[in-house]
Amino acid sequence: MNRDEFPGPAPTALRVHQYLGLQPGPKLIVLGGVHGDETCGTVALGRLIEALDAGRLQLRRGELTLVPVCNPMAHQAGRREGERNLNRRLLPVAIPQDHEDRIARVLCPLLARHEVLLDLHSFHTDGEPFVMIGPRDNDGWLEPFRHEAAETALAAALGVRQGVEGWLEAYAQGVARRGGDAQYGIGTTEYMRSAGGWGLTLECGRHDDPAAPEVAWQATLRTLEHLGMIDAGASAPCAQPDFEVVRLVDVVDREAEGDRLARDWASFDAVCAGEVIGWRADGREVLAPADGRVVFPNPRARVGAEWFYLAELSGRQLG
Repeated sequence: MNRDEFPGPAPTALRVHQYLGLQPGPKLIVLGGVHGDETCGTVALGRLIEALDAGRLQLRRGELTLVPVCNPMAHQAGRREGERNLNRRLLPVAIPQDHEDRIARVLCPLLARHEVLLDLHSFHTDGEPFVMIGPRDNDGWLEPFRHEAAETALAAALGVRQGVEGWLEAYAQGVARRGGDAQYGIGTTEYMRSAGGWGLTLECGRHDDPAAPEVAWQATLRTLEHLGMIDAGASAPCAQPDFEVVRLVDVVDREAEGDRLARDWASFDAVCAGEVIGWRADGREVLAPADGRVVFPNPRARVGAEWFYLAELSGRQLG
């Protein structure tokens, strides 16, 4: 968003709520509103703050930090971004160039002071809630990691039945084709892992789905229960779901305004090799290279941005 289009003065602060248990325990941070048009996390965290302040929930141990609106400029405007996407190139810089850089300079050290992150989001199209999981334990150059077991255990406890892995690797492929830097793909969870912690992004449903705030609320309670920070029984009972994990293998960008999807794809829709996923503006078909799934379809993607991702079943087991 152009700064001149922003209604009113630019926000100059983040509101952070912190609760310190009197017994030692995990250090958890929960984020909402990283994108301004994704309000489910903001609503859920407001509900949690009210419950804690009223004594209906008790923090038994550990440290809990809540940031209901991570990007106040985008939130105030009701848009995904303020001056750019906060969940890309989330790195503290010495000389901030935009509103999101100024947020990163405050948010990144805050993330680094914690051990666990839950980041609450929503998405454009129809589809079930799903969780985005980090890499397997590895010593690679892109995202070295040592907390696979902790992340997968929490992912299985959230109450959703679909998961996605491999995001940063697939995103880096797309950035490389554009001649960019893989670091542009670093968002909240990627930064958290780079600082030695671990965390999950939960996509709670479509932006305007009235059920999405409840998904965010229950998942936050289950996270606190799973970490032993509140008493068990606060969240609604849920059966252990049959969990399916897909691995992102590539990203396809929207190249022109006339590019259009072949149908209203939803995340995790199956696609067969050779099936038409969309058409370019000049009429060329965009075909699935192999059997798999379509993930993160965005029919309104900006030219040059991610249009959809291709995924395959990963075989990863959770729980």
